[in-house]
Amino acid sequence: MSDAVPDPWPAPRAAHPVDAVVSLPGSKSLTNRALVLAAIADGPSVVRRALRSRDTSLMAAALTSLGSHVDTSGDDWVVTPGAFDGDAAVDCGLAGTVMRFVPPIAGLSTATVSFDGDPHMRQRPIGEILGALRTLGVGVDGDALPFAVRGSGAVRGGTVVVDASASSQFISALLLAGARYDDGVDVRHQGKPVPSLPHIDMTVAMLREQGIEVDDADADRWAVAPGPVKPVDRLIEPDLSNAAPFLALAAVSGGTVTVRDWPRSTTQPGDSLRQILTTMGCEVELGDDGLRVTGSGTLLGIDADLHEVGELTPAIAALCALADGPSHLRGIAHIRGHETDRLAALATELGALGADVTEHDDGLSFRPAPLHGGVFHTYADHRMAHAGVILAAAVDGVLVENVATTSKTFPDFAGFWSGLVTP
Repeated sequence: MSDAVPDPWPAPRAAHPVDAVVSLPGSKSLTNRALVLAAIADGPSVVRRALRSRDTSLMAAALTSLGSHVDTSGDDWVVTPGAFDGDAAVDCGLAGTVMRFVPPIAGLSTATVSFDGDPHMRQRPIGEILGALRTLGVGVDGDALPFAVRGSGAVRGGTVVVDASASSQFISALLLAGARYDDGVDVRHQGKPVPSLPHIDMTVAMLREQGIEVDDADADRWAVAPGPVKPVDRLIEPDLSNAAPFLALAAVSGGTVTVRDWPRSTTQPGDSLRQILTTMGCEVELGDDGLRVTGSGTLLGIDADLHEVGELTPAIAALCALADGPSHLRGIAHIRGHETDRLAALATELGALGADVTEHDDGLSFRPAPLHGGVFHTYADHRMAHAGVILAAAVDGVLVENVATTSKTFPDFAGFWSGLVTP
């Protein structure tokens, strides 16, 4: 952490209604998918307004180590495909997209690619993808981090059955590489419902934009035909999930926050914030200048199934802890396998600051209770940090531990946030 930001960080209290216009960095989900597809395209691609963060830098480094070249020197990143013909070591950090999206690409290498990451990353699920790769003809050593992919220069491909109930990324990872497999890939999900389906819709839309044929007509089945991957010049949308703490700031302060360049149509799950915040009592308007949210001064409780948008849970949970009525968040057992067990972490940290919160197998329940200051631990999870700063905006004396973890998707978050909240 920078010397300028103490740890734990005394996150600022919003003493007055916040009135702000915010321009957000690009979407991590879109950036990393775009980089993977560009690395296997038929020619150079440009990824404009790419998010520059730890996760995307790790992805750029991973693809470069395989043999493509990702030039991140400018605001617009240029990706030049290359031969995957040398042994490589991939650092996944805490980036699920790197750990899951890169191995199916590494199978196309003629060499051995090893994978490892931060200590907690070794606990995140990856076995379904590694098992699927073996079924498709890829050599894999290990069933969890650290593991290695032994490429033979080509992947047979074909039909594979996976249980993606722990993460939609299991599906997206195979689809992103599928067009380069000899027989394409036909992915069938078998198990409890797939979480975060909008992220698979995002993957399918991006594949089609690059000329790849995808059949998703049947439930729980996605088939990618073998064929060329055309290079593209792609503009990355703002990260709508990263908008959550800023729009929540309007809700808790009774102010107005506008997020510029909010797309009229998008596959990003963060777009669900419009409906969620409306239900919680905010005035929400999408206009030519972006998405404008105005807090009413009262936060209403909510009963919501967040299965499709689990990444929004920490920010929404913080709002529920501040609401005037009871709330129940459900359908989110899968977020126990995110950067940390987010349900347990939220119940622990919100409860420590006075929230009346009950942890369930697949969610959290809240009853109104007075909150107080204290240290809010983040578990090296950027979304947990978002929850902490939202609480701090409404409660005196909240200190957020390791706020620097927000660099995963938003560089200099603490400085940016302070500039909005501090008069």
